[in-house]
Amino acid sequence: MTAEGFLEGRRLQMARGVLLQCIMGGYPPARFYGSDDGDLALTADPRQIHRLPWSETPRALAICDADELSGESSRLSTRGQLKQVIARYAALGLAPVVATELEFFVFAPNDDPGQPFRPPVGRDGRREDGYSAFSISSNNGLRPFFKEVYECMAALGLPRDTFMHEMGVSQFEINLLHGDPLLLADQTFLFKHLLKEVALKHGLIVVCMAKPLAHTPGSSMHIHQSLVEIGSGRNVFSDESGQPTALFHHFIGGLQAGMADFTALFAPNVNSYQRLCHPYASPNNACWSHDNRAAGLRIPASSPVARRVENRLPGADANPYLAIAASLAAGLHGIENELAPTAAIQGEFEVPDNLSLPCTLHAALERLKRSQLARELFGSEFIEGYIASKTMELTSFFDEITPWERRVLAAQA
Repeated sequence: MTAEGFLEGRRLQMARGVLLQCIMGGYPPARFYGSDDGDLALTADPRQIHRLPWSETPRALAICDADELSGESSRLSTRGQLKQVIARYAALGLAPVVATELEFFVFAPNDDPGQPFRPPVGRDGRREDGYSAFSISSNNGLRPFFKEVYECMAALGLPRDTFMHEMGVSQFEINLLHGDPLLLADQTFLFKHLLKEVALKHGLIVVCMAKPLAHTPGSSMHIHQSLVEIGSGRNVFSDESGQPTALFHHFIGGLQAGMADFTALFAPNVNSYQRLCHPYASPNNACWSHDNRAAGLRIPASSPVARRVENRLPGADANPYLAIAASLAAGLHGIENELAPTAAIQGEFEVPDNLSLPCTLHAALERLKRSQLARELFGSEFIEGYIASKTMELTSFFDEITPWERRVLAAQA
């Protein structure tokens, strides 16, 4: 809308069905978002109105809540779902603290989706070939791109912790500073948008697929979570002697109880499961461990004041609002019901059947469909609408025959 209209407080409205639009552009049947497909009001968060520093024509972006015209938050809004989870913690005198680690790939433009992604041409005239993990070399020629990324982050108020070249070919990771879950979800969303826009200016593309390249590590969005007491700021995962508390173990127990039901929320696309089928460092399980990257729930080595739980299941393709909401909601379920976790695992281990997770989008959606816990925490309207939208995407995927099928199966008797 125009800047004048926005500053005058003009209300912006949008059809409810847009919140269930699938990634190909279509919509599930209207019964999933109200047969009339009435309007929602988009209410700008005054803390999240930003001039876009990369835009040549002056533009601004406002992150909005999707509210029913009667005033309450729409149950179809993932940002609204996260706010409700945070409010439930506040009613217990607790505030979650969250940090996200986001991995992504920087590629040369790809105008033919039938061809694999390729890294940009480096300063030596060659393309990176998997030898640059944790490198500080500028040979990849991306310094101008990252310089503008840093400048734009500063302009948008996005504080960064560490930035590094990851294990994959032309793959990178940023760690955002820990803080309020809603703020971190907003920052993660803004950062992904920023990356893609700045990349286009530099003749590049940024890809946040969970697994864009074969034989290469995928991209995650690990979520670090702790809880503090409102008022004192004390980390309630540690007691006065520095030992883990019952609340800490209940939080883990809740995550273990919810991970399988919520896998489709953490891994929302067909491609998400390409990342999870190679389990090391992309663990498709609900085991927990102290500093073991093969566990879906890792307790990083830290001081007692920084004790936290890292959920390693979500990929870079996950909706940050929904993934954080699902992870925190599962932990809260464990606290409210005093759930006990299994024993921690260490070293190499076999995943017990009761801690394994769905390994395809179809299986994950079937599990979510049967989940009473998901309906209790997020409401039937949201869960049924989400499943309907994702089922459309899965059906679209099955409408195509992949190159692997033509290459391998055509010659079979």
